[in-house]
Amino acid sequence: MLFLQIYLAEYFESSMFADGFGDGVYVDQVINVEKDERGFMKLLFNRPEKRNAVNYQLMDELESILSEAACDDEVKLLVLTGAGSEAFCSGGDLREFQDLRTEEEAFAMLSKMGEILYKLAVFPKPTIALINGSALGGGCEIATACDFRLAKREVKLGFVQGTLGITTGWGGASLLLEKISGQKALKLLLDAKIHKAEEAKELGFVDEIVGEGADGWERFAEDFLRHETGVLMAYKRLLVHKWQGSGLRGRMDAEIRECSKLWASDEHHAAVDRFLNKKK
Repeated sequence: MLFLQIYLAEYFESSMFADGFGDGVYVDQVINVEKDERGFMKLLFNRPEKRNAVNYQLMDELESILSEAACDDEVKLLVLTGAGSEAFCSGGDLREFQDLRTEEEAFAMLSKMGEILYKLAVFPKPTIALINGSALGGGCEIATACDFRLAKREVKLGFVQGTLGITTGWGGASLLLEKISGQKALKLLLDAKIHKAEEAKELGFVDEIVGEGADGWERFAEDFLRHETGVLMAYKRLLVHKWQGSGLRGRMDAEIRECSKLWASDEHHAAVDRFLNKKK
């Protein structure tokens, strides 16, 4: 029990990253939470009109939910997915973030989400990204932070940050290098292309292609749920300890700082302006 308490204390400690950015009071939730008696907790990013893009409110809600779910004995498995059929998550909400012009302004936002993705990566129970629609830019970073990535056959995904003159800004490249081979990770990052689910599976990013409905992803996870929560957490701790020993969190922070520098560039601001004007 003492070991578990120490582990959870490490999970909640977050001094490496900036925090306190956002933290607003919101009327309507943008993440819907569903639980069932088998131990699933499903988080549904519910901004379909924005292709489930991440804004400050979504950050605050996700951080709070992760903290609560980590201590919930009834939760054995966390599943993240998007509302609707168009998008899992399209990354950061550029309209909300376009006023961030300097390196420090960008770092405040990027490091907040980086902290949240680190918490997702070291969440003490197994996690699944159910990629039900397009996952672009930061959407792929969120998926990478999960232990497993399941995708519907028709979805498209890509680390497209390079097309906006920046790199992965939430620590996703450091996480990707922990999940697949360095050469394949570098290809996904450098080409900045949108890939089909089958291509992503060949590269090792997607673990399994699933069909419509809950049957596919539930079949993938049902063997996990046969075990007691303590068993699942014990195996996850082995992975987390490996990452702690290899300095993953520090590497994510360095990655975020590099993106912050690029964010402040004229090239990035011009690329964002072109993108937003094209969307009008």
